[in-house]
Amino acid sequence: MKKITLIVCAVLAFASCQQKEVVEDTLPMKVAKAYGFDNFDQVNSIAYTWNVQRDSINVFTRDWKWNLRENTVYYSGPDTTMTYSLDADSLPPVDRGFINDKYWMMYPFQLAWDTGYTWDSEENVASPIAGTNATKLTIVYNSEDGYTPGDAYDLYLDENYKILEWTFRKGNGPDGRTWTWENEQSFGPITMATDHKGQDGQRVIWFTNVKVD
Repeated sequence: MKKITLIVCAVLAFASCQQKEVVEDTLPMKVAKAYGFDNFDQVNSIAYTWNVQRDSINVFTRDWKWNLRENTVYYSGPDTTMTYSLDADSLPPVDRGFINDKYWMMYPFQLAWDTGYTWDSEENVASPIAGTNATKLTIVYNSEDGYTPGDAYDLYLDENYKILEWTFRKGNGPDGRTWTWENEQSFGPITMATDHKGQDGQRVIWFTNVKVD
């Protein structure tokens, strides 16, 4: 249970930042475009089930539907079912889960939407799990915005700006935990990865029932 607790802590650390479109042809923007960011205006809604392997037996799931046109979120989990507006003055506690789960599936697009981060890159870096030669893109969020400000993410990219692995580092600390970014699939006009494995090769987080309209 201690190992899974650490994983969940890392999962919940993803920040909720204000969104805007970035038009600069930066490395983060190239990653977003590699997954179809230029086609995102064709998307009306995204529905999916987020799954996490809590231990050797138990799987925890949450169902989401993000209606982009209405800017609403539908949530269904073991505790409650609800729909809320992202335009509301006060968001419900489940919004933390929405941001977390959305980052696991749509982080390439967050690179274009999110504000309040700095980035740096390094060529010819071995990815932590597979040892693949990659470009390391480091994202560091500021200490003011989001649910867990100040965290950092190292993305290991291939030559097509696709994510091979990524590492979460709490508070921009020196150490972090790494997961794969794999089983990419096309859903309508965009591409998303549906599986994330840990360093032991076991699938930790995955997505099912994905539907893009």
